[in-house]
Amino acid sequence: MKFSALLWRNWNLRSRLFLIILLPVVYMFCSMVWYTYHSRLEEGKGELAERAYVVSTALAESVEYNLLTRNLPGLKSTMTDVMLSDRSIHRIDVLDAEKKDVLHIISTEKILNTERYVEVPVKRQLVWVNLLNQQNAQNGNNAAHPVDASKAATKNADKKADVLGYVRVTMSATRMLAKHSQRFFFELAISALALFVSAVLAVYLSMSLTRPLQTAIETLREIREGDYSSKLEVTTGGEIGDLQTSINAMSLSLQQAKQDLENKVQDRTRDLMASRNEALKANAEKRKLIQKVHSIVEDERKSIAIEIHDELNASLIAARLEAQRIQFLAAQIEAGDATLEIQERAKAITKLTLDLYANGRNLVRRLRPEVLDMLGLQGAVEDMLRHYNTNVPGCQFHFDSEGDFSRLDSALAISVYRIIQEALSNIMKHAQASQVEVALTMLEEQQSLQIEVSDNGRGFDIHHSSAGIGITGMRERVAAFNGDMELHSSSTEGTQVVIRFPLIATVAIDQV
Repeated sequence: MKFSALLWRNWNLRSRLFLIILLPVVYMFCSMVWYTYHSRLEEGKGELAERAYVVSTALAESVEYNLLTRNLPGLKSTMTDVMLSDRSIHRIDVLDAEKKDVLHIISTEKILNTERYVEVPVKRQLVWVNLLNQQNAQNGNNAAHPVDASKAATKNADKKADVLGYVRVTMSATRMLAKHSQRFFFELAISALALFVSAVLAVYLSMSLTRPLQTAIETLREIREGDYSSKLEVTTGGEIGDLQTSINAMSLSLQQAKQDLENKVQDRTRDLMASRNEALKANAEKRKLIQKVHSIVEDERKSIAIEIHDELNASLIAARLEAQRIQFLAAQIEAGDATLEIQERAKAITKLTLDLYANGRNLVRRLRPEVLDMLGLQGAVEDMLRHYNTNVPGCQFHFDSEGDFSRLDSALAISVYRIIQEALSNIMKHAQASQVEVALTMLEEQQSLQIEVSDNGRGFDIHHSSAGIGITGMRERVAAFNGDMELHSSSTEGTQVVIRFPLIATVAIDQV
């Protein structure tokens, strides 16, 4: 039952309707066939029994004389005529009063035998008795007196007619069943035709019901796929017509909602594009401002460095020379405590001026590396790493370069120098590294400059750690020249910074 229910659930609507319509018709057809078959069979049996009784009765009345007179040829002729008149008779038996066979005939046709038969007694009739008694009185040798014959007849008339014998008629159901079979098959054909018509009608009705539903389902699938312009033709009334009308209304509503949504999306997209353009414009202006600020800062650093180099250092040189002159003059005076103190003071001033001069040179180098203007970017970076190797024990700095850097713009060269300087400063502050690699590569095919700074120190989580001021400053310098910065770090492999500057974009920015 459970399997049948599951099987029923998997059927489509057309199959269900076809089964609902056809199943009662098939049940009625089978019931009618069964009833017709058995009714025809019983009717044939009843008709056969009734005919057997009629034939037996008629034959019993017709063979009375022949049986009484023992006229066997006449009796056989009568029996043969009766059998020829009805081909359903299989056998006719004439028996005497003791039911002994007097005469019988059997049909020569090969027909179905049956043990059912009808037996009718042949009774002695009074008329035949009188006639026979008179005939016997006239023809007999020892005939009785007429008065005695009359008395005998009167005596016999008072008595009930005796039974002379029996007529047994055995019928065959073959022909009767054949006739009723013809009727049955005719009725079966009519019923089968009705069943076929019912099946065709069931298919037509199920298709007429499921075709609009199938069309509605296909339209709903098109609507589900986004084709809201699909329209369903209303082909019928009732619930299906209401469904078709509802689908059309839903399609129209969805199409209108889609159009409204598309309009809103277009408006929103337009606003977002305007906001994006404004953001890009603001970002470009910010980059230009940052680049301008960096340029101004570098110019100011250059101006300060020049003032320190030209004025402060010159004054320090003059103070040193004056101290050395004082020391020389003190040496010309007679020796004494005052003279010795003057010489010591002069030496202290000379040493102080030399230290100030060295600090001024370092300050000038930090503000505006002279080597950048003298040797270019490659030489400035080499000098910076040489300075780190000299002043930072326990860490080795390696430099590798490839390409011609003489064509670089001065602003880009200064930014590259500052980025490397900031990266090395961060390594010194946080990495605790023992090996640092710095590489400058001019990628001719990609028209870009690549900077790579890596160390073997302790890394950090770039996803959860907040970026420091140094990294933020590096990103701003990279963004000012439309560059790209990649940062990789792990606790086992250290930190790697890879920066690329597009040279074409750099030239375009410089022209702007």
